[in-house]
Amino acid sequence: MKYILLITFLLLGFICLNAQNNQHLWYDESISFEERVDLLINAMTLEEKCSQFLSNAPAIERLGIPEYNWWNEALHGIARNGKATIFPQGIAMGATFNPPLIKEVANAISDEGRAKFEVSKSIGNRGIYAGLTFWSPNINIFRDARWGRGQETYGEDPYLTSQIGIAFVEGLQGNHPKYFKSTACAKHFAVHSGPEALRHSFNAKPSKLDLHETYLPAFKALVMEGNVQGIMGAYNAVYGEPVTSSSFLLDDILKKEWDFDGYIVSDCGALGDILKGHKKTKTVEEAAALALIAGVNLNCGWVYGKLQSAVEQGLISEKLINQRLKKLFLIRFKLGFFDSDKSNPYTQLGTSVINSDKNKNIARKVGQQSIVLLKNENNVLPLDKNIKSLYVTGSFAASTDILIANYYGTSPNMVTVLEGVTDKVSLGTSIEYRLGVLPFQKNLNPLNWAPQVAKTTHATILVAGISNEIEGEEVDAIASKNKGDRKDLKLPQSQIDYIKEISDNKIGPLILVIGTGSPVSLEDIEPYVDAIVLMWYPGEQGGNAVADILFGDVSPSGHLPITFPKNVNQLPPFDDYTMKGRTYKYMDEEPMYPFGFGLSYGKTEFSNPIGSANKINDVQDFSFSVELTNLSNLDFEEVVQIYLIPEDTKNFLPKYALKAFQRVKLEAKKIKKMNFRLSSKDFYQTDLNGNKSWIKGKYKIIISNSLPSKRSEKLGASKPTNLAIKLI
Repeated sequence: MKYILLITFLLLGFICLNAQNNQHLWYDESISFEERVDLLINAMTLEEKCSQFLSNAPAIERLGIPEYNWWNEALHGIARNGKATIFPQGIAMGATFNPPLIKEVANAISDEGRAKFEVSKSIGNRGIYAGLTFWSPNINIFRDARWGRGQETYGEDPYLTSQIGIAFVEGLQGNHPKYFKSTACAKHFAVHSGPEALRHSFNAKPSKLDLHETYLPAFKALVMEGNVQGIMGAYNAVYGEPVTSSSFLLDDILKKEWDFDGYIVSDCGALGDILKGHKKTKTVEEAAALALIAGVNLNCGWVYGKLQSAVEQGLISEKLINQRLKKLFLIRFKLGFFDSDKSNPYTQLGTSVINSDKNKNIARKVGQQSIVLLKNENNVLPLDKNIKSLYVTGSFAASTDILIANYYGTSPNMVTVLEGVTDKVSLGTSIEYRLGVLPFQKNLNPLNWAPQVAKTTHATILVAGISNEIEGEEVDAIASKNKGDRKDLKLPQSQIDYIKEISDNKIGPLILVIGTGSPVSLEDIEPYVDAIVLMWYPGEQGGNAVADILFGDVSPSGHLPITFPKNVNQLPPFDDYTMKGRTYKYMDEEPMYPFGFGLSYGKTEFSNPIGSANKINDVQDFSFSVELTNLSNLDFEEVVQIYLIPEDTKNFLPKYALKAFQRVKLEAKKIKKMNFRLSSKDFYQTDLNGNKSWIKGKYKIIISNSLPSKRSEKLGASKPTNLAIKLI
């Protein structure tokens, strides 16, 4: 009898719970998301509303609202949440010059994120790094090579960053008419790129020209073309106002000018900087009010814990609370959190997608296309797979740390360079491996035999680099005294010395493979090596991708998304946010390796440019074609780059501006005709007041496979071709 009573009691409880949920009209899928969110917010108390503005939003059981933690990362794979595919770092994605491939990457990441989210729910894990609101990508401009977080970006060019960023956002968010697969968040808005040590109090004062030509275009593109759903406000101030309380940036530009309709989140702890770092307010309530008024919807941190108190003090209204909260719940509704799993196709993704063979192959392909060949003296590469003997050495030859960069997941499939090379060569090849040198300090053993091994093998592959211990975010870089930034651009002296020792002892070619997320000064090393292969932080399949390049299964096709200076003396002061002397657009000195540069095993010739101007309804565009001849006996991929160069810079126009690019497959000894079109908008230039306008004058359209400079040609880039135009 007691069991019957117990079952009856449970059934009645279940019926009552269902009846309660049925009364929650915000679960009614027949009405619009807008109406459902309004119904939900109207049912909440002020205390309940205010509790939802922190990134770790608690459950409200009486309303059927589960807890949700907004903080998750997907920079180059699902991060900090267990097993996931680790793709090459952001800077490597930029080096591919291949937006469609990066969209594949982001699609794979969001597939894995969805699958992991469903599993996490099933075990009651709704905590940090388990959600679907990814705080990626980082689209800040890598304006200074010393910045430790530059590795997270797509490089120094606003146009390249925009195109890669849009593709990444589209891959994360999906293409369903009703639901987001996950949401992307563009960060860090705005004018943010170091120094890390000053980020909590620094005030950036860029010119209007630099603000609108360099610092804002990628954010504008992701909002207006990519439909990005999140924007993260930076720590720093701009024009004297902390970004997270700046109505100029968050309201005037982001919302009113660009029509942004998503949510704004603070970088973690940034609202506290309004009070402590920038000293704009005296109380936490005042800081919370300033941020909410400016437009910040979500606080990663603690300041919005005082929102209710700010309302009670009359600093903000409950009406504004409702307005800002609505954006947050619209995101959660559009992710399908309040709908049946059967209604949302993304809930059906199974766990088989997580670190699947398909995704590992994508990671390998990105690695292949991101690797930049900087030097290949006497065509020592590719190596013969049947080479008799081979020496693999260096601080990172057998390292998995060099693969994963920062904001990484975990994978059981990480392939080091040593493993990739070993798997590639003939079983008859003699391979010797020695660490040779510690990454960041001199060897303790003075009788180091490792350099002598180079006397006994037909070639040496030396893997050097800096790793995330040297460069990274303020809180992550272990070995750096500069809170993640670098003082100079050299490799650690221990590695430089070892490279020279190997060079002194080698009898075969010395191939230097470099792992890094930022430019490395190679002027002291370059003469000692026969080939230089830049692998960046290449992800879990990095060793395989490097071996594919070294042994010629794939011809290198990566191109630099950032200028490599000769040394740190070529850089302006780190804390100077003017673009004068920075990046390929404004740099006066000759760099070590120019933006867009990258060698291949093939050779391209550009010829027969033909152009024509068209004018329809006062909108002028310029169409042109060019022929690409593959002069070599192998098929390979080329990255065609289109630059606009003014005859007269008027002391403010960029010397060069990337306007288009396209990755193309070239067949051996064949000619391929390519067509391009630049619209009227593409010819707009930014004036000194930050306005975009048609600036009359003579220009050249340059078609090339690198920055069209003498330095590029000297290093082995193809000779560019050009068309002269006049804007009237």
